[in-house]
Amino acid sequence: MDKYEQNLQKMIKMGEEERMKAIETKKEICVCGGCPSYNDCAREKKELLYCALGKSATCITDEAGCICPNCPVTEQMGLTHDYFCTKGSEREQRGM
Repeated sequence: MDKYEQNLQKMIKMGEEERMKAIETKKEICVCGGCPSYNDCAREKKELLYCALGKSATCITDEAGCICPNCPVTEQMGLTHDYFCTKGSEREQRGM
């Protein structure tokens, strides 16, 4: 089990309130807002943390560059993929 899978198991075991607090904490260090692919629509809808919450529902359709590999969440959570805003969360991209 790699680092991501270990973190995922911890999140699954959390209660709803604790999980939501953990997500908000991750949003505080998320760098999505500085990404070249992040656009005004995503900004207006306050979309963040695609790596955990999944791809943008309607806002981001074009890949204009990706800074996911440099995000602190990537290191903390043991993420291995990128372009979460268009391809889906780490979990989705792993087919879990």
